[in-house]
Amino acid sequence: MNSSASPSQPRWFVAGDLNGFFGLVVDNLSILGFIAMALIGIFQFPAEVVFGRMFPGTAFGVLIGNLMYTVMARRLAARTGRDDVTAMPLGLDAPTSIGMALLVLGPAFVGFKQLGMDPQAAAMATWKLGMASLVVMGLLKLVLSFVGDAVTRHVPRAALLGSIGGAALTLLGFLPLIESMRQPLVGLVTVGVLLYVLVARGVVPLRLPGVLFALLVGVALYYGLGAAGALTGFQWPPAISFAVALPLPSLGFVEGLPLTVPYLSLLLPFGLLMIVGGINVAESARAAGDDYRTRDILLVEAIATLVAGVCGGVAQTTPYIGQPAYKRLGARTGYTLLTGLFIGIGGMLGVVAGLVQWLPVAVLAPIIVFVGLDITVQAFQQTKREHAIAVALAFLPAIAYLINIKFGTWVAPDAAAALYAAVDGHGLSDVATLQLLGNGFIITAMLWAAALVALIERRPGVAVGLLFVAAALSAFGVIHSTDPRGGIYLPWQLEGLRQAITLQVTAAYAVLAVVIGLMSLQKQR
Repeated sequence: MNSSASPSQPRWFVAGDLNGFFGLVVDNLSILGFIAMALIGIFQFPAEVVFGRMFPGTAFGVLIGNLMYTVMARRLAARTGRDDVTAMPLGLDAPTSIGMALLVLGPAFVGFKQLGMDPQAAAMATWKLGMASLVVMGLLKLVLSFVGDAVTRHVPRAALLGSIGGAALTLLGFLPLIESMRQPLVGLVTVGVLLYVLVARGVVPLRLPGVLFALLVGVALYYGLGAAGALTGFQWPPAISFAVALPLPSLGFVEGLPLTVPYLSLLLPFGLLMIVGGINVAESARAAGDDYRTRDILLVEAIATLVAGVCGGVAQTTPYIGQPAYKRLGARTGYTLLTGLFIGIGGMLGVVAGLVQWLPVAVLAPIIVFVGLDITVQAFQQTKREHAIAVALAFLPAIAYLINIKFGTWVAPDAAAALYAAVDGHGLSDVATLQLLGNGFIITAMLWAAALVALIERRPGVAVGLLFVAAALSAFGVIHSTDPRGGIYLPWQLEGLRQAITLQVTAAYAVLAVVIGLMSLQKQR
């Protein structure tokens, strides 16, 4: 597409960048809000450590990554002579950020206190563990980033987009929708306004960006109705206090490295999940018309995570799966620059911490819902029609993962363990089955969809090979982990029910591979 802008010097900002800016900022603020809510609200973590130590470094990683993606987009625009190139959005990864808070940082803080540490000392030790965890994941991503292009050449688009579409529909669509409906007078209205202005292209008063207008409507409703006593559970947040906290490089992560050993079974899959996700989003951007090199996307992700870890961050950065959605909003390259500066500098000055406490979740969540819906639609639109069933198949493991997330907040660990072991005449319990299907869901979805595409295209040998790969990954817990937390393991170290389940799932894939292999020897009619 040509325009009046010079091909060699694309404009720094266009009107759509404001929409993209507000959307990407809100995405990051909402995840920071979830992290703060989990650590402070559930585990009674000292707020000053969360806002003064963890947030600045975490926000600095977002700054570095978005600046690098902005440069990449401008180079692509100059090289291709196009003015419609959209930068890859980068932010905090929702599943692993929430997982870090609930499965690593929170339990570690409790464990340190049980060892006799006072809350402040335990919080500082936990902070160093979080830093070291990011460095471990960043190094893993750095090493694996060099195989990204090879993966995209051999994995069908239905598998790449289908696996990410399932995550979008459940984790970015349905899960935030639940948070929106906790305050229906606010959340439902905000969702409706967003769909009207962004999907139906409705006219916005004063020509404001659609996302900003919906945000203003939601905030006005929340505080207006809350002050009038019309909202259940409404509370005024604390006053914003600005405090400078520079994310300076620190060797604290070195002290935290030994503390990561018990959590490696979680941290390594977290890093691997981001590599797979990075490959998927690069493919998603290509489908939308922006041909970024997968290796470059993954390297930026790894560098941003490493920088965040060294500078005190505790949540890893990732390229967001909504690049086509931001493209539809009219965003180009300015929105990632604005977002990086706002989050990074705001994290140093305490602005981010203040906004996290003042922006209601019921207002933030609907924006994520829209991005999730848009990505889901793209998964079907950008694949061959005969492969649509493979895309739909890839959605199913994500549903199980969603149920597992909510189940963990409903049932105490002891009760969950009892339900997990409740084998009856029909086989495994519902809890065990859902955990089995949900753990490693993105990789499971890719394997399932890729195998089905191979069968559709009359390449049974490829499908058989993928099934044997699934069998091997199942044996070590990379997919279908029997660890309730989704950790990996050595199969010969398992015992009892967990060992039996692992052997059965591994054997199931192997048997299916043999059966399909034998059936494929018949002549096609």
